Amino acid sequence: MDAKDILGLPKNSFPALEKKSRPHKESHRKPDGISREVYALTGGVPPLMPSLDSSQLKKKPPSHEKITWQWLPFTNSARKDNLQLYHWVRVVNGVPPTGDYSFAKYNKSVDVVKYTDEEYDKYLTDPMWTKEETNQLFELCERFDLRFIIIADRFPSSRTVEELKDRYYSVSRAILIARASSTGDVATHPLVKEPYNVSQEIERKRALSMVLSQTRQQERRDEEVLVEAKRIAELRMPAKAVEESQLAPSNAGAEVTGRAVPGETATPSNAQLPSITFPDNASTLASLRILRVYLRTYALDQMVQATSSSAGPRTVKRIEQTLLDLGVNLKPRVPTKAVCAEHLELRKEMLTLLNLQKQVQYKEAEGSPFRDGSYNEAPGTPKDWTFIPDTMNFGGERVSKKDQKRKGHGHPSSSAHKRPRKKASEF
Repeated sequence: MDAKDILGLPKNSFPALEKKSRPHKESHRKPDGISREVYALTGGVPPLMPSLDSSQLKKKPPSHEKITWQWLPFTNSARKDNLQLYHWVRVVNGVPPTGDYSFAKYNKSVDVVKYTDEEYDKYLTDPMWTKEETNQLFELCERFDLRFIIIADRFPSSRTVEELKDRYYSVSRAILIARASSTGDVATHPLVKEPYNVSQEIERKRALSMVLSQTRQQERRDEEVLVEAKRIAELRMPAKAVEESQLAPSNAGAEVTGRAVPGETATPSNAQLPSITFPDNASTLASLRILRVYLRTYALDQMVQATSSSAGPRTVKRIEQTLLDLGVNLKPRVPTKAVCAEHLELRKEMLTLLNLQKQVQYKEAEGSPFRDGSYNEAPGTPKDWTFIPDTMNFGGERVSKKDQKRKGHGHPSSSAHKRPRKKASEF
């Protein structure tokens, strides 16, 4: 008796767990020419760099070539001290290789401009720099390949990196322009085309140091400001879309009214007069105060959009085209407070003028039918109306008003044009 008998459990209550089948690994054959240890290190994964062909590994050198490795001296043309060093060299048939050192081609140097005493006295004099300091600067630039951080460290007098750069590039630029036959020959040179700006470089480094010296709290504050500005912009987008969708039908109706054809009466039921009302800029100014710091041109754009919100896109385009025809810039070149106020007032007056023109067109379309007399005259008794009494026997009859209206306005009766029949006595 065991525990299963005591608990009343069957003997095989726990079914045997099935063994999971392991995926079959594909066997990769070791390539020829590669040792087992090297292949085990790679794990069968192809190397990043292309390997040699296996046929090259087993390739034997020609029988007439005897290859040896020898410890031979060499000189580097990049060095000026004629230093002699040694390295292992592959020698074929006892003949050592000739030529320059293979790594000498990677030695690159900067061509520093040279100047004479006459050129310095004529073009390069500067009250802030002496000739000895300038000569020392150019010697260090040639020695350290324009690494100005090292040059500033080795320079004898206390000069900043920006001052050293400014002096070097200004002298090089002056020499290039002086030696050129014409200014156009060196106009595309980088030193002439883009001169070094020392004030911009100082400001760039100052701004960079401010960014790098910010604390975590300042960084979080800047991120919060950016997130809040993005949230405000996203909140304004749906409201702006709704306003544009509401203004589109009213603008379409106003344009149809302006294109009314003379002779068709435009009634107030199917047309609406354009309103000459401008929204208050107080809400725009309140939204700008949230930003705390903003450009005046940005504020002008917001006020222009608020002023033109009641007008359609075609009206706004007409205003801009009128400004261009008058020679007025769409945005003031000098956006002072007074200039921006006058520019906004001019746009308001032009919008008022366009609205008044639409009202005049509406009134002209409404009064044109009465002025032109396009309605037909009321039907009356035709001039050739003929009355034939009923006592006559040859079928004469009176044309009634009902038949006259049925035949059409202004058209005489057909019986009036009929030729009367002749009597028998006339024959």
